Amino acid sequence: MPAPATSAEAGPQRGIPVGLALVRDAEVLGAEPFFHEFIAGMERVLVPLGVPVLLQVVATVAQAGERMRAWAQHSQVQGVILIDLLPGDERVVLVKELGIPTVVIGDPATAGGLPAVWTQDDVAMQNVVAELVAAGHTHLGHVAGPAQMAHTIIRRRTFQTAAASYGARITTFEGDYSEAAGVRALSALAGLVDRPTAVVFDNDVMALGALHEAGRLGLLVPSDLSLVAWDDSALCQLAVPPLSAVSHDVQDLGELAGHTLACALAGAPAATVVAPPARLVVRGSL
Repeated sequence: MPAPATSAEAGPQRGIPVGLALVRDAEVLGAEPFFHEFIAGMERVLVPLGVPVLLQVVATVAQAGERMRAWAQHSQVQGVILIDLLPGDERVVLVKELGIPTVVIGDPATAGGLPAVWTQDDVAMQNVVAELVAAGHTHLGHVAGPAQMAHTIIRRRTFQTAAASYGARITTFEGDYSEAAGVRALSALAGLVDRPTAVVFDNDVMALGALHEAGRLGLLVPSDLSLVAWDDSALCQLAVPPLSAVSHDVQDLGELAGHTLACALAGAPAATVVAPPARLVVRGSL
């Protein structure tokens, strides 16, 4: 198999994939629409260039590193996408050592000088909190994703700071993006005498789990509790009631990632592409 592309070459090499080693529970990934949409957007850009997208699901960051080392050793990919990074993530150092053209999806502060596509999660969360307060909510809940992820830290910190700036009280929970995490959070909320009146979930699947559990417990949405999902999807739109959601076009984000990686494969200087921040779409759960 030909060697991976280098900065001296003209651009992407046809027939050699780009890789995404995704740290996720396979069951959670199967229920989560985000990455299906994201990869579809990447493929809209890369497949016409003759570049397929290779997705490998692994359980840990260490396994992701092992997978990328194997890719480099056997010249199986010509570039990679890094997503869901941790602060000081070892994968950033690794891809530099391996010399693989790479694009980070996330805060440029985590990218270590690599090209990055940034969705401005801080701006989006500030706007969501502002809209919830404007709607009359004074006690807000947040069910976050895995605590160690950099974008979770940004969302959680921004949620806390923005709520404090409006004098709103907060209640927070840690989740893992699974439906069960949404169920657990809603069950805990239901047991509080003084519970939040609006809760933001860091993905759609957790929000759906909470919506189903609210119905089981006899809590009315939105009159008893308002729910907001992060990353809009067809699941949100088809729920009963339809879930309000923090929405951006995930396929467009995938296209941005594809274009940025194609540029990296062509040897373009590292740059940060700033995607438009997500916006709150109000539906029947708010």
